[in-house]
Amino acid sequence: MIEHFKTLLRGEVGAVSLEKPGLRWFATYCLAIVIGSSVYGATIGLWRAPLQSVFTAIKFPLLIFLTCIGNGAINGMLAQLLGSGLSFRQTALAILMSFAVASVILGGFSPITLFILYNAPPLGSEHAIVGHSVMLLTHVFAIAFAGVIANRRLLGLLGKMSGRERTARAVLFSWLAGNLFLGAQLAWNLRPFIGSPGLAVQFLRDDPLRGNFYEAVWRAFRHLFF
Repeated sequence: MIEHFKTLLRGEVGAVSLEKPGLRWFATYCLAIVIGSSVYGATIGLWRAPLQSVFTAIKFPLLIFLTCIGNGAINGMLAQLLGSGLSFRQTALAILMSFAVASVILGGFSPITLFILYNAPPLGSEHAIVGHSVMLLTHVFAIAFAGVIANRRLLGLLGKMSGRERTARAVLFSWLAGNLFLGAQLAWNLRPFIGSPGLAVQFLRDDPLRGNFYEAVWRAFRHLFF
């Protein structure tokens, strides 16, 4: 398992194949997602409270699996419409693989996010709202970076499977756009992850469907730069 992920992280796709996707690899990628994203999720909620850290460690893998399930059918259809030659089962494994790689990367980011956390304005200070905005933007950029890198590592694999680099790029970017769009909104619905300074520690907000993720990011920018 470790050697396989080393191969994926280095982008050496020649030794990776989706020809016969078995349950063993599905289970392996699911385990990597749970471990990597739980560790990283714990660093997200720690700024607010230890209990929030526990809640986020549970919700972050849940967010990833919900995104995989939510986009599974449409990603499979896009792969076939764009001429990749991937079956729905191969598409599901490829997407799960990309999230597993992203989770491993995020797990590696945990010491960095902890460093930023302990240098951001703490919860009890008069600049707590700035600390919250710093943590929000840090995690948004870290998660986006991990997602882009993970999908970039799969570009060569998609090219090998489809036989055409242009098709591979089209499939990759269609998956990336859909996963980022749905994942961001699901993250909003599953909030809190960091936890707002003036609100109680909760597993879910009382109004999880109110507002959207993009409004929250814009407010964070305004708090920092305006």
